[in-house]
Amino acid sequence: MLKANARAVYSKNGSFESAVIERRDLQPDDVLIEIQYAGICHSDIHTARGEWGEVQYPLVPGHEIAGIVVEVGSQVTKFKVGDRVGVGCMVDSCGECENCRNGEEQYCLQGNIGTYASVDRYGQYTQGGYSTHIVVREDFVVRIPDALGLDVAAPLLCAGITTYSPLRHWGVGPGKRVAVVGFGGLGHMAVKLAHAMGAEVTVLSQSLKKREDGLRLGADHYYATSDPETFQKLAGTFDLIVNTVSAKIDINAYMSLLKTDGTLVNVGAPPEPLAVHVFPLILHRRSFAGSAIGGIRETQEMLDFCAEHGVAPEIEVISADQIDEAWERVLASDVRYRFVIDVSTMKQAQ
Repeated sequence: MLKANARAVYSKNGSFESAVIERRDLQPDDVLIEIQYAGICHSDIHTARGEWGEVQYPLVPGHEIAGIVVEVGSQVTKFKVGDRVGVGCMVDSCGECENCRNGEEQYCLQGNIGTYASVDRYGQYTQGGYSTHIVVREDFVVRIPDALGLDVAAPLLCAGITTYSPLRHWGVGPGKRVAVVGFGGLGHMAVKLAHAMGAEVTVLSQSLKKREDGLRLGADHYYATSDPETFQKLAGTFDLIVNTVSAKIDINAYMSLLKTDGTLVNVGAPPEPLAVHVFPLILHRRSFAGSAIGGIRETQEMLDFCAEHGVAPEIEVISADQIDEAWERVLASDVRYRFVIDVSTMKQAQ
């Protein structure tokens, strides 16, 4: 078993501690990746703090992983040593159900295997990217184009694909009016991607404090949802609304902003239920939907799209010793707009 240095939490409210974890010996179809950068996602916090259900500790989070292939199994054909690669939110699936066969492994009917806090096909508890190395089946590894730095590529493996997938699925392009609720790690990527696809993009944020950033990063309009006039002015405006907020909001107020046949899709994942009134849906044939990440094929498509169009997240690179501080800043919305851990800073466990 390969030993990797990592940062782990040992309880719901515990701080990060240095740890040494074991990665499985390479199977014939496995790839060993030396992780260079790992993004911090709000999902890491929800999971580690037990907000989405009980988890096993110690836990090493992280599902925005960018690095270099350092070893391959005997039957690997897609990658070679030295390749620049990424791993996102899942590391396996059944491979046999209808969704897996259609390249939608994220919706595996048996349940995909998460990059952390899951049990893999070998009976091992998965540990994530806040670590120096990871072993993953080649079918769940993607290639990072040379035009993307590994540091900015890391958040694309969750924040990028989580917003790209619904934009593609609901046909965003020229002539479409798209609103993005929330302007954080997910929201700023949704704005950049929708703009690159040719849509007219509006940000709906609690305040105007990030307005300058929003317009600079591709938004055509920026409104404060704390102003009641916003909902009156924009009623019946949008073809698609992407809600990136991982907290309880008044979905019905936002539903009123949709055109007939418009869709509000949730990609943020609040732990609390959201109440939805049916009549606003019925009277304008509106839809309230959800969307997860994309499959492996679509994730590769997203990376290639970002490389071609010069789309990359706004990041702040931190050391491994700053993860606790970064998590608190995520909860306080004090990040513009994605923290990325420089994994070289955890080469030596303290």
